[in-house]
Amino acid sequence: MTAVTDHTDHADRPDQPGEDHLENTSPEEGTSENDLSGDASSEDESKGEDQNEGDQDKDHAKAKVKAEKSTGDGEPPAEEGLPKNTPSGDVHARVEPQEAEHARVKDDDPSARAEGGPAWDDGLIARRVSETATAQAAPVETKPAVQDPPAPLAYDGALRSRLDALRELVGLSRTRLDSRTLAEAGRVLDEAAARRRLSGQHTVVAIAGATGSGKSQLFNALAGVAISETGVRRPTTAAPIACSWSDGAATLIDRLGIPGRLRRRPLQSAEAEAQLRGLVLVDLPDHDSAAVQHREHVDRILALVDAVIWVVDPEKYADAIIHERYLRPMAGHAEVMFVVLNQVDRLPGEAADQVLDDLRRLLDEDGIALGEYGEPGATVLALSALTGDGVGELRESLGQFVAERGAAARRISADVDAAAARLRPVYATGRRTGLSEEARDEFAARLADAVGAVAAGDAAERAWRRNANRACGTPWLRLWRWYEDRREPPTGRLPVRAPADEEATARQRVEQAVRTVADRAAYGLPAPWAQAVREAAARGAQGLPEALDEMAARATAPVGRPPRPGWWPVAVFAQASMTVLQVIGGLWLLGQIIGVTSPNLGVPVLLMVAGIIGGPAVEWSSRMAARGPARRYGLEAERRLREAAAGCGRARVLDPVAAELLRYREVREQYVRVTGAASASVG
Repeated sequence: MTAVTDHTDHADRPDQPGEDHLENTSPEEGTSENDLSGDASSEDESKGEDQNEGDQDKDHAKAKVKAEKSTGDGEPPAEEGLPKNTPSGDVHARVEPQEAEHARVKDDDPSARAEGGPAWDDGLIARRVSETATAQAAPVETKPAVQDPPAPLAYDGALRSRLDALRELVGLSRTRLDSRTLAEAGRVLDEAAARRRLSGQHTVVAIAGATGSGKSQLFNALAGVAISETGVRRPTTAAPIACSWSDGAATLIDRLGIPGRLRRRPLQSAEAEAQLRGLVLVDLPDHDSAAVQHREHVDRILALVDAVIWVVDPEKYADAIIHERYLRPMAGHAEVMFVVLNQVDRLPGEAADQVLDDLRRLLDEDGIALGEYGEPGATVLALSALTGDGVGELRESLGQFVAERGAAARRISADVDAAAARLRPVYATGRRTGLSEEARDEFAARLADAVGAVAAGDAAERAWRRNANRACGTPWLRLWRWYEDRREPPTGRLPVRAPADEEATARQRVEQAVRTVADRAAYGLPAPWAQAVREAAARGAQGLPEALDEMAARATAPVGRPPRPGWWPVAVFAQASMTVLQVIGGLWLLGQIIGVTSPNLGVPVLLMVAGIIGGPAVEWSSRMAARGPARRYGLEAERRLREAAAGCGRARVLDPVAAELLRYREVREQYVRVTGAASASVG
């Protein structure tokens, strides 16, 4: 009796590596279960017998060696006091709850696995829910052998391309959009990356519903074991509970934040387990619970699971809470959604079909596509978790859904669609955007007017004509003009507009031109990008008037006399000849008057008349001939000034605006990739 007690004390010590769990929790050879109970009752008496401790250790060692020899290498010893054909699962079923917990801890011990014991690779726990459901909650199968970790989830090329485009879109938009606008897209990218690193052989499905909808009862019916507590008290489910039909799902459940004490394994037959292999079922608290923490659990886990089963009952299937808060916002996730009308056993006659039809109508109004006639969408079923009617159909649909291994990718794709829909107002407006050539030309014309390009051209034309008149005009007329200029004193008249006023007017014209081109460029853009375009134009407008003045001074600076056409020397020679004729004719007449030459009035008078008439005629002809070259010279001067003003405006305003427009086009292309081929016509 004393030896049994001492053996139990040694087994409870944590520093005993290599001892098998069944040895530590089973009685010694030849000791029955009644002896165990006797040992427990006389424990105090046995502790006082110190002189027998050495013998007890020896007996214990002998019993252990004998058990190892009888069972062979790598196999746990048979339980003493039990038939040889008793399975190890029965031993687990017969231990007390405290011993079962001790067995789980020992199984998780790395030292115990090192001795050749099977490892539990997913961390799932078979625990009793209550004292009355012990045999149902604990798995009867032995622990599986060590397996390789499940393969990570793989996205197809289309989804990978959309995720890459969304990542590029977020990166390009960080300097233009606030963090709150990009928060949902960033969350989708983070969750997609996190889900991709985890198992692709498992599908996480949550069961959600309102208070009293019977979701926990349906959870137990699918698991085939009373795992989740059901009852009249509300809310019954206070924390999410996970149940996995296969190993390797520990990391997925860790991602949901469900602790080990709330993880279960179903008690199923081999056929039922094969049907739902890879399923991880999560029972959520009531989404309409009065406890805020319960609703937080629901919202947090619904954002992480691959699919969801919404359980409604005949009384609350039209409740606005579930439709407005959950179903309608998740309308794009219809392909990973099951809607189950529970408790149809309470409906008489054809009332169940009528309620189910009304439920389909409400789902259609919520924008949820229904998976009927082979079309993708939500699966809508009617069942009774209490009587089992329709549960088999749900299990079959759920089995096919899990076997496809596509729920996680469809969930991520739906999340990307939802994020793209939220970002649509900041990337697409359905209107044509950009800066047209007409707007560019108008901007350049406004700047040319501000610097006085037309006036500069007219001044250049007048200067060319003045030079032509001076070179080809009569000397007497030039002399008279010189005399008049010298004779006429300054009148003291003020200019029409003071230089300060002219400068202010020019600055206003420049500012108006910048505002106009910015508005033209921002037209049709979403608000953030339109604001970015206007800010870029405003930054370029700073110092633009001064730059234009400096440019205009360089462009209009005199570079010498205007160029002369080829006929200019001929006109100058003809005008000089006319002057010479006038001089010769005048001197000849003077000589006749004073008697130096013989009288002959005809020839000198003819020479003087030819010179007098020919001079103005040559001047007038030169003036007519100078119109074309002078006009071309003025237009050339105006063109140079216009080009200089346009270049200055392009470098300071148009190029920054064009850069913003190009950046918008880049993000818009990425947004089209995010939305997918179906939304390629995004405006």
